[in-house]
Amino acid sequence: MNHNHEEGHDCGMHHDHKEMNHKECCHHDHDQKMEQCDMHMDESAHKHDEKGSCCHHDGAEMHGHDHMHHDMNHEHMDHSMHMNHGGMDMGHDMSHMNHGGMDHCGMDMGHDMGHMHHMGNLKLKFWISLILTIPIIVMSPMMGMKMPFQVTFPGSDFVVLILGTILFIYGGYPFFTSCIGEVKSKKPGMMSLITMGISVAYVYSVYAVIANDILKATPMVNDFFWELSTLIVIMLLGHWIEMNSVMSAGSAVNKLAALLPDNAHLVSEDGNVTDVSVNELSENQTILIKSGEKIPADGTIIDGTTSVNESLITGESRDVNKQVDDQVIGGSINGSGTIKVKITGTGESGYLSKVMKMVSDAQASKSQAEDLANKVAGYLFYAALIVAVIAFVAWSIIHNVAYAIPITVSVLIIACPHALGLAIPLIISRLTAIAATHGLLIRNKTSLEGIKKVKYALMDKTGTLTQGDFKVNAFDSLDNDVEKNDVLQIAATLEANSSHPLAEGIIKAFDELNMEKLSAENIDEISGAGIKGEINGNKYAVVSSAYLTKNNIAFDTTQTDQYLTQGNSLSYVINNDNVIGFIAEGDSIKPGAKDMIEYLNSQNITPVMLTGDNQKAAEKVASLLGITEVNAELVPEDKQALVSKYQETGSVMFIGDGVNDAPSLTKADLGIAIGSGTDVAIDSADVVLVNSNPADVIDLIKLAKQARTKMIQNLWWGAGYNIIALPLAAGLLSSIGIIIGPMLGAVIMSLSTVIVAINAMTLRIK
Repeated sequence: MNHNHEEGHDCGMHHDHKEMNHKECCHHDHDQKMEQCDMHMDESAHKHDEKGSCCHHDGAEMHGHDHMHHDMNHEHMDHSMHMNHGGMDMGHDMSHMNHGGMDHCGMDMGHDMGHMHHMGNLKLKFWISLILTIPIIVMSPMMGMKMPFQVTFPGSDFVVLILGTILFIYGGYPFFTSCIGEVKSKKPGMMSLITMGISVAYVYSVYAVIANDILKATPMVNDFFWELSTLIVIMLLGHWIEMNSVMSAGSAVNKLAALLPDNAHLVSEDGNVTDVSVNELSENQTILIKSGEKIPADGTIIDGTTSVNESLITGESRDVNKQVDDQVIGGSINGSGTIKVKITGTGESGYLSKVMKMVSDAQASKSQAEDLANKVAGYLFYAALIVAVIAFVAWSIIHNVAYAIPITVSVLIIACPHALGLAIPLIISRLTAIAATHGLLIRNKTSLEGIKKVKYALMDKTGTLTQGDFKVNAFDSLDNDVEKNDVLQIAATLEANSSHPLAEGIIKAFDELNMEKLSAENIDEISGAGIKGEINGNKYAVVSSAYLTKNNIAFDTTQTDQYLTQGNSLSYVINNDNVIGFIAEGDSIKPGAKDMIEYLNSQNITPVMLTGDNQKAAEKVASLLGITEVNAELVPEDKQALVSKYQETGSVMFIGDGVNDAPSLTKADLGIAIGSGTDVAIDSADVVLVNSNPADVIDLIKLAKQARTKMIQNLWWGAGYNIIALPLAAGLLSSIGIIIGPMLGAVIMSLSTVIVAINAMTLRIK
């Protein structure tokens, strides 16, 4: 069954909204085979693939489509996407993209993980390094302390040297390469600190073997192979835990490119139609788009009428009626009509290209965020270096260089405690495990670390705060000779074969009455107005107010006005040009949405609605939820611009689920995607609400705040003791007999590692 709608207008539909103009539109078939959106969530996530079942009737989710692109020249986007957005080749498969620090698997792991894309297979590196470490531990003392299990034999020092060298090169390689990146960016952090620690330990240990076993020096020089091997293994373990704890992510830009089909029907000048690759299309060519096909390029309709499902692009649940001279967007889905489109351009001017560029630019910008551990490691790197240099110079002057070197080495090695490598990963592992049990998938832990700074929560409406589908809120008779239930029965009979969401709502409401179904004859569509047919010899129709106005059919609106002001869409049932009843339907607020808004307000986080819907419909939903700031009739670039605007005065959280939300999700300090949303939105977000329940944001904020507190505590246990340990290791109080030697340093390291592990396990939602 075909229904019609055009954004911002009544569209002549048989479903009406008070604020709409009266404009005749073409038909649409809402059943647009939404399976093209290839969700990677579970089957339930498909319920409403792109903002749910897209209502496209009067008053239902109108998002300013005309404002979005009727004033724009949408040129065709080359399907090969060989645009250079921030130095990235946007090839169609996009399999090798590296968005500002993401590894080649597309994982966004925060700043430190951004530098870890050279690590390769962390799991394999860890296990091989562990195998090499075991004999080193058995044959090498821990900071000079001989352990009960230690085994030595003639030449064992050289065996340790060989194993230590292999481990240093193989296990340490990823830290070296990442350290180079940190140094080049002039931001030494965790990788630099680890590299400094293992390099000093290795070089000094090689010197110790030469001095002890070749030069026979006395007293013997302590080596640090034990510290070298355990440090490498623990750091690899920490990063493996962290990477394994977050969801592997695809590329949001990759998903955007996939919205376009591979081929197009090219119409030659003589009228012949040939299938060609989309990347062969060029400006001013004509293409044929059949019913149900994806539109391969931006362009202008030159022949035919149809309706276009643009929810993949706009995010709002509605179809848009199209006729000659109307524009279409590449990536949207054609309805029941066959149309010919003249391509208006190629390359970066296409709508999807612009969204892709916004997403990739935001990714590149956001990847510069530095996490807590990396900041602490950076401070510790400089502190250790400064203290070590001062200690070396001072003790060289007081005693000699030979006396100063062991002290300097101790300072540099103690500065890189093993606990620091596990302090954050253990929290992340615990965080993601707890989050998963509460329907939360954590994709970027760095964004969560700034949760206490969030001042604004910007959010989409349809599919985020509302269900995105429609149900009958009221129906009644306007004729004394017609029973109330008869109105619904007549409408359901005429709409029996329709897949439109409003029609489905009518049918569902009728089924709940358990009434006998009638049979209808001569069912036919009223072009741009509704549907008509004969039931028991009587002529009935289900139409919109536009039809009533056009045909001068008057009725008493006293009873219907209240439902219009509540934001409902109205369908009118008529018999021989007499209005005998009406049906009011509305999109419902999601369970949990109001709880989320109330919690945000209690946390001094200002909720702000950003939607493509019309202002009055948006304000109605906002008033029901307690949202005071509303921005309506927006397009993706508007949303992203507002995110940037709010970021000028505070950190921003963004909650959304459509392709049009992807740039905003990426740009925001914390992006939260609804699980039933699009692949593109999900891949742009830092957190995914698997159950699509807005109330889960409450658990997310509580958990994130607790996790951040635990992170800070662990960083103090893992690195904070250096405030005391470094000066003492440097010999600041040696004159009164107080000094932290290697053995005491080893004990402190072990204790801090145990403490951070226990502290991580106490994380829970409070």
